[in-house]
Amino acid sequence: MKNTNLNRRLLVMAMGAFSAGASFGRISESAAVASGGRVLDAGRGEHLVHFRDGGDIFIFSGVDAGSDSLALGTQQIKARGGIPIHRHLHMEEAFYVIEGNGECLLDEMPHPVSRGASIFIPRNTWHGFKTRSDDLLVLWIMAPGGLDGFFRETCSPPGATPKNLTADQIRQIAKKYGIEFR
Repeated sequence: MKNTNLNRRLLVMAMGAFSAGASFGRISESAAVASGGRVLDAGRGEHLVHFRDGGDIFIFSGVDAGSDSLALGTQQIKARGGIPIHRHLHMEEAFYVIEGNGECLLDEMPHPVSRGASIFIPRNTWHGFKTRSDDLLVLWIMAPGGLDGFFRETCSPPGATPKNLTADQIRQIAKKYGIEFR
């Protein structure tokens, strides 16, 4: 229990440190403005459906919200799915597992992850996720921002026709945002 509480405190402190220097510009109608920041109610944020597995993505902060120094959101990774091995050339990333169980591959090493786990990925580090019988819901934090732009270009709003992108098109879009797939 002490480790779980410590992980949660570290996550909250990291989020505060990342956001302390961020200035948020445009605010969506679902946000309340406070001292140049924003507060989103539960279930709010920009909702997208992932192009690969149909999992839900919510973007809470990023370039379109006026912060190029931080992107923040959640991603649902469907059961028996995953996130392919990739790396971010200019960004560091942190994850916090909100729900589910799975495996994080970090520089070829598999690490089991479950609710309450926190993961830090330095720039240029190969990583990915695998799930088995459970969906995995993760909070992701990216500094500087950019992942939000990749999601906007490859994913679709709920109810919209999914974008019909080839693997090569996805790789080209990823390259624009400093993301490289194996």
